[in-house]
Amino acid sequence: MLERSLKTLPLRVRAANANALELATRLTKHGAVAQVFYPGLPSHPNHAIAARQMQNGFGPLLGFEVKGGAEAALQVVNHLKVIKHGASLGGVESLASLAAYTSHLILGPEGRKRAGIPEGLVRVSAGIEHVADLWADLEQALARVAAWAASR
Repeated sequence: MLERSLKTLPLRVRAANANALELATRLTKHGAVAQVFYPGLPSHPNHAIAARQMQNGFGPLLGFEVKGGAEAALQVVNHLKVIKHGASLGGVESLASLAAYTSHLILGPEGRKRAGIPEGLVRVSAGIEHVADLWADLEQALARVAAWAASR
């Protein structure tokens, strides 16, 4: 199984990297997103270093801060249908997780603030699904949260 899966690894990595870059680019233009964290974006503070070191793509992981903080980010993740909610990396499907509720929970709000981790941070591990499907999923989830925030 391992030998067989290694034959397609470069194709899967290339697809996931391309999806992450496209999603990050689109998220920078979305009104419900405060900021996007992805080294493939020219606006990233370490983009020049990443461009020199990451010659086969900038990786499948990206993060974005949802306007409205942790509650809004949780709603975004809960409304995703194509992108799965979880933290199990290594598959070919896209996953989303919340740093404030998972990996950085123990820091608490003040610790996350000191570490530069926004409360509304959503992390996405892009998979190999069609990027149009991934974007449609993110867009509908962000639209629902924007409507929810406007009604409050």
